[in-house]
Amino acid sequence: MKTQIVGACLAILGFLGTILICALPMWKVSAFIQSNIITAQIIQEGLWMSCVIQSTGQMQCKVYDSMLALPRALQTSRALVVIAILLGFFGILFGVIGYSCSNCRMDQRKRKKGVFKVSPPVCPLSTTTN
Repeated sequence: MKTQIVGACLAILGFLGTILICALPMWKVSAFIQSNIITAQIIQEGLWMSCVIQSTGQMQCKVYDSMLALPRALQTSRALVVIAILLGFFGILFGVIGYSCSNCRMDQRKRKKGVFKVSPPVCPLSTTTN
């Protein structure tokens, strides 16, 4: 029972981390410094937006206009992260249903058989899409 709770906590922590990396605009960071330090810029590119931070501390973010205009690697990364979030959610859901402390109005044998049929394909897919 303790290992199931620890496993559930770690799965939820990984799921929240996947949502966090999906939302943050820091996938690619580059700095642009000319001869004058006043014109320094830091450019951050994420899955959903691009941000420019000026040397004065001002930050401007812009959401990407078109999905088709994005590079293929960025489109693929977007799709894989969204798939990882969805599969992680269903993996946690099916895992919780199969825990020995859960009660889903099924007898013990039927519940375990159903969860063992569904959970194994979902969990590895969730980790490989990350």
